[in-house]
Amino acid sequence: MGRRLYVGNLPYETGENDLQDLFARAGTVETVKVMRDMATGRARGFAFVEMSTDDEAQKAITELNDYQLGGRGLTVNEARPKPERSGGFGGGGGYGGDRGGAGRGNREPRW
Repeated sequence: MGRRLYVGNLPYETGENDLQDLFARAGTVETVKVMRDMATGRARGFAFVEMSTDDEAQKAITELNDYQLGGRGLTVNEARPKPERSGGFGGGGGYGGDRGGAGRGNREPRW
């Protein structure tokens, strides 16, 4: 059991201090990070909370999963590790290969 928790289905107006106070009911809170949109700074509706011990993390899950906050039932569970990503800009799509069309690629001139 890890001490880092995922908290989902948050009302967008929820801040770090709100979660700090809420999770303090279950024990000592090490860190709180509400995830925000990089362009707008608006909360994205989820956060990560790190508790000081595994037992406190389990207590937080037990007590706060489905807890009603701002009319929404919270999702609280153990955070999963971030999946490995390949380098570059996130894959998908891409450029390259012969896609037809005129004037693209390094083809020999037609004369």
